[in-house]
This record gives sequence, structure tokens and C-alpha cells, in this order.
Amino acid sequence: MATIKFYLDTRREKKDGLFPIKLNVHNKGTFFLSTGYSATREKWNGVEFTNKEVNYKTKNAALRKMISDMENAIFRLELDGKLRELSDKALKIIIEKYLPGARSEKVKYFVDYIADFIELKEKAGTKQVYASTLNKIVQFDATCTFDTMDIDWLRRFEKHMRDSGMKVNAYALHFRNIRSVFNYAIDNDLTTLYPFRKFRIKKEETLKRSLTAEQVALLRDYDCEDYQKRYRDIFMLMIYLIGINAVDLFNLKKIINGRIEYHRAKTGKLYSIKLEPEAIEIIDRYKGKGWLLNVLDEYGNYKDFLHRMGVGLKQIGPVVRTGLGGKKNREPLFPEISSYWARHTWATIAAELDIPKETISAALGHEIGSEVTSIYIKFDRKKVDEANRKVIDYLNGIK
Repeated sequence: MATIKFYLDTRREKKDGLFPIKLNVHNKGTFFLSTGYSATREKWNGVEFTNKEVNYKTKNAALRKMISDMENAIFRLELDGKLRELSDKALKIIIEKYLPGARSEKVKYFVDYIADFIELKEKAGTKQVYASTLNKIVQFDATCTFDTMDIDWLRRFEKHMRDSGMKVNAYALHFRNIRSVFNYAIDNDLTTLYPFRKFRIKKEETLKRSLTAEQVALLRDYDCEDYQKRYRDIFMLMIYLIGINAVDLFNLKKIINGRIEYHRAKTGKLYSIKLEPEAIEIIDRYKGKGWLLNVLDEYGNYKDFLHRMGVGLKQIGPVVRTGLGGKKNREPLFPEISSYWARHTWATIAAELDIPKETISAALGHEIGSEVTSIYIKFDRKKVDEANRKVIDYLNGIK
């Protein structure tokens, strides 16, 4: 957790012989805040005024309250899991409101509103995404308000992010987050301003993120290195489970009546997927003790395994050793592949097999058609089971 300590800045002696009393705040780095108080070396013992200072008790009480308020704010951020996502600049804006003479609570910057908005979110991933937007705004214009964030501000912010090397879809996410905060503020009568009426959030087509059925078969049957086989098998398992996300897969604990059932971490939507023999074979091969798979038996954080899996998948392909040291020269089959490709791959193959869009959407957890149609497909799991079996049979037919 971030720490705060008093600091007598003896480098900056004032004309009256006093030195500023500052706060030394250490988070990711270190920054200083001015308390508004000053003292001589003789009247300051490192943590408070000595009894030689006039009204030392009152001043010490004010300083203790100041640092206590800041520490409580930091503690709340820590409990909410937001502290580690905040830059030092963002943290400074949040805690400097407890300094003497700080701006009135009636005057709030946009970063204050986005911080309030983050408080309403429950999912850690969502909080992290909005915290990232908060950090970007702090870097660009920490004191912006609903009034100053007009269309010209949006264009300048877009240029700032583009010039920093960000991709279109990356900074588009930040604009969508800003727009969400504006919509929230309008709904709660906090502002009537809305700069997005004439500002278009750009979108860039993403590169292909799926394999063809023939490429899946090539990967499935490829004689890869031993350490890569586990990564390849789990990627295949993700396809057999209709593109299940890694966090959901690795957190599964049991099979229920021949199916896996879970609420997707990203959306909270309930999924129920029938386990086909091909999936069961892989699960049995990597069966866990406390989990369905052994990933979390071995790794404290699934992301550590997922990172290794991503690297391993990208390296699958012909390998030639050269030189005295036997250096490996690789020719990856799919140098851009990642675990996320499983979901797109399943959907692409299903579409090629003329499986109805409604069934594909239901399998992926999307809302489809009318409300009545969505409810019908949602409860008719047989259609999704048959679609998955059709995809797997098609892959099995490719040698």
C-alpha cells in the first residue's frame, strides 16, 4: 500500500528562516505535497511540532487529521483493488483534496466523476479498464470538467493519444468510457452537456483472429515439441468447448451431468456446454486436484500460465538447430495465434457449415433476433449441442 510521511524540506529555507513541511508520498514512485505549514529545525521533531511552537497542539491535530484522511482514502482504494491501477498523478489528484485550502468539494473535476463511476462497478476487469482511462485523462488534462470537455477537447485528446503511438481501437475504448460517464452524469442530473453528438468514435477493422478448419487440423495433429503439447491440447479443448475463455475454463471445478456450467467472468451470463468425448479425453489428460484442469494447481495466477501458453502456441512449427550451440531457428505455423482465437475459430467454422446465425449467437452467449427468439434459443440447448458436435465431426474428418 502507498505510504505517507512528513518531510521538512530544509533545502528551501524561506526568508523568515522557516522550512516548508511537506508530505512524502510513495506509491509507484515518490511525489511531494505541501501541507501549508512551515517550521524551524528546532521546532519540528520529524513527525510533529515540538512544544516550542506556538499553538503546537492545534497544529499537530490538524496535521494528524490531514494525514489520517489521506491514509483512509488510500486504504479504501486498496480495499477496492483500485490503488495498483492508479498512476501517481491520479493518486495525487485524489488525496490532495485533503490539503489546507484545497478546492471546494462543490467544484469537481471529470476525474472525480470517473472515480465515482468506478466505485459503482463490481467486476475487477471493468474497474481496471476505467482506471486506465482515468490515468490517460490525468496525463492529458487532469483539471478538465464537463464544461471544458467539448468537441475540441475530444479532438485534442484523440490527437494526444494517436501521437503517443496508440492504435485506433485502443483509444476508441477510452472515448467509449468517457461517453459512458457523460451518459451516467446526464441520467443523474449532474450535467446537461454532451460533446459526443458530433464527435464520431473511430473504429478500425481488426486483423483476422481465427484459424480455418484445415489449419485447426494441422495444429491438432502437428508433431510439436513436448512442452508445446499441453498448450496445443488446451487450445483444442477451448474449441471443443465453443471457444470458452481461459479464466472460465481454468476456474471450473466439476462436471455436472456430462456438462460444464458456469457464469462467464466477462458478462455474468450462464453457460451450459455438453462435454463431447474429444473434450473429455483432454480433461482427463490434464485433470486437476482442486480444479477440473491442473492449471491452478500449479499456478497461483492463471494469467501466468496463459502468457506461457501464448508464447508456446506462437512457437509451434518447424525447428532447425544450427551452430555449435544448437540454436533453434523456428518457422511458426501461426505466429499471431493466442487463446482468444479459439472463440473466433469455432464461430467461423460453424458459419462455414451453414449453422444458423441464431444458433451460433446462442452458443457464444449473444442476444439474437427478437426477445422471443432469444428466449427460445436460450432454453433449447439441444440446438447448440448439435452445432458443436457438427463442428467437431467436421474437424475430425480432416486428416
